[in-house]
Amino acid sequence: MYTLIISIACSVAVSVLLKIARRRNLQIDQAIAVNYVVAASLCLLILRPQPAALLNPSTPWWVLIALGVLLPSIFLAMAGAVRHAGIVLSDAAQRLSLFIPLIAAFVLFGEAASGGKLAGIIVALIALGCLLYRPRPQEGSGEAGKTIALLLAVWVGYGTIDILFKQMAKSGAVFSSSLFAAFTLAGILIFLYLIARRSVWQLRNVVAGVVLGLLNFGNIYFYIRAHQVFPENPTLVFSAMNIGVISLGTLVGAGFFKEKLRWVNALGILLAITAIVILIPR
Repeated sequence: MYTLIISIACSVAVSVLLKIARRRNLQIDQAIAVNYVVAASLCLLILRPQPAALLNPSTPWWVLIALGVLLPSIFLAMAGAVRHAGIVLSDAAQRLSLFIPLIAAFVLFGEAASGGKLAGIIVALIALGCLLYRPRPQEGSGEAGKTIALLLAVWVGYGTIDILFKQMAKSGAVFSSSLFAAFTLAGILIFLYLIARRSVWQLRNVVAGVVLGLLNFGNIYFYIRAHQVFPENPTLVFSAMNIGVISLGTLVGAGFFKEKLRWVNALGILLAITAIVILIPR
């Protein structure tokens, strides 16, 4: 069980680091770049990928390239969402992204829609609407629109990344090798972006990037280990991870950072957890 607890803690800790980045005047784009160097290095040392296997003609390079572009882009969107909407809503939006692959399976891949899955998707979409709710009288329309756009980017972005990794798995590519390639491509692209911007590096941003990389990889590694520890009960891993991140994120965001939730947003949190429970295979 400790593997799940560590994975959940790492996931929420990433959001906490993104939250305090602005207070510490950290350049989050530099931290994210270093994060991919650390994550790729740990992937190479611990998961022992075989990058040469990706030279197989069947390897869908378009998927890897798309992942290389999306991973840093959505990481930046997540940082913006945490800054503007807070940890609670950002983590919930990220976890609700698991319903994007389900929607894609029905719409794009012709999978039969069961009643339970449809109910879960409907509840999830209602939950998303509650999370995105921003009354205009209390908040400038421009700021509210930016917050909504960032939360939507997190939801759609992480859901798309999930679809891409599933497509990579269907191609027969080894997960560790494709993960290493995706980290490497993401790192190269964001470093090129920083070079083009002539970004001035600071040591504190590098240190933050090392911590971010450790947490990011720790989240992935211990989630994989949890599935290995509970091979006969993937439902436990799935439900505990998603519900755990939303619950812990709510406790940390509302309790530690004093993030204020409107009743509609709080209802969205409860509906998000309900949607995940509905989706649990029986």
